[in-house]
Amino acid sequence: MSQTVQTGVSPMLKKRISVSQKRQITIPIEFFNSIGIDKEVDCYVQNNVIVIRPVREGDGEFDEQILADLISQGFSGQELLAKFKDIRHQIRPAVESLLDEARLAADGEAPFSTYEDVFGTEGE
Repeated sequence: MSQTVQTGVSPMLKKRISVSQKRQITIPIEFFNSIGIDKEVDCYVQNNVIVIRPVREGDGEFDEQILADLISQGFSGQELLAKFKDIRHQIRPAVESLLDEARLAADGEAPFSTYEDVFGTEGE
């Protein structure tokens, strides 16, 4: 059974759940419904805590720029909509690829450029 814990600002749902031998958990239905999980979640470790968040495709961060570019290329109607959806689905994998490259560079396992390499120094 879930319990509500007061944390100062807003109540927090809390429930102890078991972990299977295959390291699997079942997300309680009230948690699942309250945060709007669809088909996928992002899972990461932050400050020694496992965070599970619903995937929000795109969140509209680049929608205006994508649409402006596609319109300038002459797309409209259903063709515009189809192309927009295609490009929007490419954003997440591209960002994840950039993050992977950054991690490798930070670990010294891949080449990298410094600020000076990209922008030069003040005297140049």
